[in-house]
Amino acid sequence: MLEQLAEPLLSWYDEHARILPWREKPTAYRVWVSEIMLQQTRVEAVKPYYERFMEALPGIRELAACPEERLLKLWEGLGYYNRARNLKKAAEILVEEYEGVMPKDYEAVLALPGIGSYTAGAVLSIAYGKCYPAVDGNVLRVLSRVTEDDRDILKQSVKKSVETALQAVMPQDRPGAFNQALMELGATVCVPNGQARCEECPLKNLCRGHRDGIELEFPKKAAKKPRRVEERTVLVLLRGDDRAIRKRPTKGLLSGLYELPNLSGNLSREEVLEYLKEEGFSPLHIRELPGAKHIFSHVEWQMTGYQVRLEDKETGKKEPFLFVEPDRLEQEYPIPSAFAAYVDFLRKKK
Repeated sequence: MLEQLAEPLLSWYDEHARILPWREKPTAYRVWVSEIMLQQTRVEAVKPYYERFMEALPGIRELAACPEERLLKLWEGLGYYNRARNLKKAAEILVEEYEGVMPKDYEAVLALPGIGSYTAGAVLSIAYGKCYPAVDGNVLRVLSRVTEDDRDILKQSVKKSVETALQAVMPQDRPGAFNQALMELGATVCVPNGQARCEECPLKNLCRGHRDGIELEFPKKAAKKPRRVEERTVLVLLRGDDRAIRKRPTKGLLSGLYELPNLSGNLSREEVLEYLKEEGFSPLHIRELPGAKHIFSHVEWQMTGYQVRLEDKETGKKEPFLFVEPDRLEQEYPIPSAFAAYVDFLRKKK
């Protein structure tokens, strides 16, 4: 039945496709960057980041030459910073081996750092008109409902099977539009969590799930393991007009980024003051800040915050922190969104 999808899907897409910045001049570079940014991030949230990124780094050569810290600052707020690092690694390979041009060969694109079958299919179909599917969660949800496919969509074997089936029915003249139409349908009509707008769907007459009234039972997913919860105490340290940050280790969670100083556990005022005194500081004033939560893919941080003013000229006996002016924080240092609830307290001047 998949061979019946193309006609109603493309007719619907021609009328309902959203106007998005990466759909204007869909070069391989622009499509590639947008697809990496859109992974696990809402379209509306991505737009300003994408436009800023394209203005700063308009092509593969500019991306390859960009210093990592500047790149991470451009990426700040999108999370998953290794994706930005992989973009740069891939751009360096493209400059070195492909004269700064994204190749049209599927295996060559797939071999680049940070690019899987979905991104490779999106880039090659949208930018080059190649018949390769781009199967993401939206597409898997649509097709599982249309075909009443009760397999676990989190299994790689299921995704591969869907890719093979779709490739056989993709319209040769509009593979990029076909892929985008499926994605668009899943993002705007065949949405998850009991909100599917079946009456607006161009596939409602083909959809077996809708026919049988069980569309919301799909897709099937194995239960996820619960996230590990960690308590953290975050410190906003003020020294004169400077604020304290520090660089995280080069490996592990948020590797290589700048962070607000933080400690394991839910510490009291007294414990925070004791820690700072051990570090050689003389705290002048401490106040508790609102609690916050940040969810990573496998761990959840539950945070307590304190703002502490220190003696203006103190350096601390170990100087584990970097004290910088608020304006430089804004312009130069990539601070992950995990600390977003406290960043405003950093940027306020004395």
